Amino acid sequence: MSEQPIAAGRSSFDLIDPEKVFAELGLASDTVLYDLACGVGKYTLEAARRMGPKGLIHALDLWPEGIAALQGQVEKLGLKNVRPLCCDVSGRIPLDVHSVDLCLMATVLHDLAHDGTAEGTLAEVARVLKPGGRLVVIEFYKVDSHPGPPVAIRLSEQQVDALVGPFGFTRKRIAQVGPHNYLVSYLAQGR
Repeated sequence: MSEQPIAAGRSSFDLIDPEKVFAELGLASDTVLYDLACGVGKYTLEAARRMGPKGLIHALDLWPEGIAALQGQVEKLGLKNVRPLCCDVSGRIPLDVHSVDLCLMATVLHDLAHDGTAEGTLAEVARVLKPGGRLVVIEFYKVDSHPGPPVAIRLSEQQVDALVGPFGFTRKRIAQVGPHNYLVSYLAQGR
């Protein structure tokens, strides 16, 4: 077994209200989605179900076992529009410039900020998003509670704004998507 990323094997999907999250995502049938640090792909698979076969989902994660599990589900379900790939999302990723409509970062930005790789990741997100594309960040409220990471590494909405702002993102809206989680949607201004 390989060395696992910080939160490998844990997903916030079971903590959020999927109807609220996917209403905020507003996926069209032809959306190109980048599920950043997708793990075993719970958000990816739900997005694929809701989008249908016309869209495309790039599901990337550093954790080989998670990507293998997702690939198994993709094959089992016969999904042709989901592309799981094992790679370091904080470095150069194998997606073209301005090729993505929406990037989803579900409860991962706090880990990237904690390990010092948020800037590299956000630079790549800015590179691959189309001008006017969206970055959607789901995080845990910055309160000392369970489940979730220690409060010391959780990010407030203002901290998320401060991290993503320098990469050309403008906040569009914020929503509560579960008792422990909030979602912030940003527009990419293009570079």
